[in-house]
Amino acid sequence: RMAGSSAPWIGSAYLFLQSTCKTIALPSLYESSQQKRSIFKALKLALADSTGSLNGVDMLKVHCSHPHLIIQLKFCKQENCRRFLRSYREGALQESLQNHLQLSLAVSKVPLNMELKAGSEHLDNMLKDEDRCLECIYKEKPDRLRDEEITELEECLKSLVLHQNINNNMAAKDCMSPNSLRPPYSSQGSSLSPDVTFTFQEQQFANRTLTLDDHQKFAKLVSKKWKQVGRSLQKDCRALRDPVIDNLALEYGREGLYEQAYQLLLRFIQSEGKKATIARLIAALEENGLTSLSEELLGLHSNEGSS
Repeated sequence: RMAGSSAPWIGSAYLFLQSTCKTIALPSLYESSQQKRSIFKALKLALADSTGSLNGVDMLKVHCSHPHLIIQLKFCKQENCRRFLRSYREGALQESLQNHLQLSLAVSKVPLNMELKAGSEHLDNMLKDEDRCLECIYKEKPDRLRDEEITELEECLKSLVLHQNINNNMAAKDCMSPNSLRPPYSSQGSSLSPDVTFTFQEQQFANRTLTLDDHQKFAKLVSKKWKQVGRSLQKDCRALRDPVIDNLALEYGREGLYEQAYQLLLRFIQSEGKKATIARLIAALEENGLTSLSEELLGLHSNEGSS
């Protein structure tokens, strides 16, 4: 058996990363004092996506070995390791890391090659045999404690979140994660087609893409129900599939409800593009009983004066 009845399940593996874009050298970026935190944040969030928890897998050290960035991983539960392996095998980890690097580095695309090793075993050659992969990882016990630099980066990440929270409270209108890509809003939201409409409270409204004003109103007014709205949008939005919404709650928890809701809709808009329409958002709001917010987004309150 891979573990005794009383001993905890602990294993180790190495994740090799290489950017296939000539202008993006991950080891050089990680060695840069300016970009190290951005790379670390992307790694942390992608690994959290892969296991469904910020603590599902631990980074012990990040090695820079050009052209590779090599992350030494430690798993403390077999189930977390299984989730990681499935995410890796299905390409979800690669997609998540590419997306987080894109946002953290504020670039258009970060294509990656990935390789997973445990000791002398190349796990990419046996991914279909999950139990065999687990055995290889379990045999490789971590040979070190977490590197001091990793601990410092964890603390810096927490401090950065707290600092952003202070700044966001001072300037909520311009609230945007500093490394996020600004979504392509039009000034008023472009209509999809002259005859594309939707019905709300027995009235017809022109469908259109979401605007920055929509985005900010949603973030300001949705309050604690942002996760429920996210799960409604999730039904036909791949970018919001589990565990993305829970990870947003963890990542932006210290920054408050405004930023959590803002980041949720940001993911929706960036993923769906012109398909991120007011009709889809109103439908999600109505599904969760948020009629007043729907009226606000459609400008109905402004027509009623102060009553």
